Amino acid sequence: MAAGQALQRVEVSRSALVHNLNQFRRLLGPRRRLLAVVKANAYGHGLLEVSRIVVAAGADWLGVNSLEEAIALRDAGLDAPVLILGYVPLDALTEAVARDLRFIVYNEETLRRIGPAAARAGRSARIHVKVETGTHRQGVRREEVVRFVGRAERIPGVVVEGLASHFANIEDTTSDEYPAQQLAVFRDACRRVREAGFRVPLRHMSCTAAAMLFPATYFNMARVGIGLYGLWPSKETYLSCLLRKRTPLRLRPALSWKARIAQVKDVPAGAFVGYGCSYRTTRRTRLAVVPVGYHDGYNRNLSNAAHVLVRGRRAPVRGRVAMDFFTADVTDIPGVRLEDEAVLIGRDGGERITADQLAALGGTIGYEVVSRINPLVPRVVVR
Repeated sequence: MAAGQALQRVEVSRSALVHNLNQFRRLLGPRRRLLAVVKANAYGHGLLEVSRIVVAAGADWLGVNSLEEAIALRDAGLDAPVLILGYVPLDALTEAVARDLRFIVYNEETLRRIGPAAARAGRSARIHVKVETGTHRQGVRREEVVRFVGRAERIPGVVVEGLASHFANIEDTTSDEYPAQQLAVFRDACRRVREAGFRVPLRHMSCTAAAMLFPATYFNMARVGIGLYGLWPSKETYLSCLLRKRTPLRLRPALSWKARIAQVKDVPAGAFVGYGCSYRTTRRTRLAVVPVGYHDGYNRNLSNAAHVLVRGRRAPVRGRVAMDFFTADVTDIPGVRLEDEAVLIGRDGGERITADQLAALGGTIGYEVVSRINPLVPRVVVR
């Protein structure tokens, strides 16, 4: 189905993505590599659409979570360096190497299998060793990293291209105490590897919040995720910028989510609306049925809480959000008709609804709001 025929669509602003990328490029400087994180369908914005835009705009690398995402990029003809940040299954290592994909390594089992995989693929395997610095997910302990890197370097066909780590709570606090501890651990691990005689060209730990707050985390490559899409990691990150007297970046949200109204109907006072009879009208009411539900990523917690924009005005959500539909009250908006546009995220006239506003109402974070939008909803790049 063409995007113009779809009941709903996600519009992705090319100019906003390029603007945000350039903001981070200026922050990092010209000598550091910028890795654009496009995992989770580019945080809901569209994996291929976003990747093409940011590579053309000067992103040096792309970062994904899974082999499947990386293969989709290669199949689409994108030949930029791609780093798989998540786990690559042992039986998929050969394909990962054959596709010229970099990947994070932290398991002994992977090291045992990676040499034969490189031999079968007929090319070198370029790996990045993940250092455990305090998040306690993937990673090699600092005390083990020299032995791990040394073992990898001795495997024919394997190149240790990078050392990496990740912050645990840099977005969730205005204190830099724990991030500083993690940074110190990573620096020490890098020092140990260097003093053991191993030359690992790339080091990267910085995420969006780190890039905004701590130049000491940049090393020679930075990974930029949520900020690329014009969203702040958290209110605490913004506050931390102000407290540190750093000028906050001028980010532009790149995503709008829109749907066509599927029915407009009048119901009497005292009518129940939706499943569970959770809302009852107090007057004669005009309702607009919006063909979007929690299957599409519109959180059920938005029931009787959120608004959509119709004809430039706010229309409250009435009743429960169902799997495929929800209902909005358009009584006070004149002239609403079948297939008028309802804006779930974005601007309409002087009004605006943001992912962070929906996140606050839904008890979650902006990351989840945008990344959970159904991948089958058409992504349309707009200028």
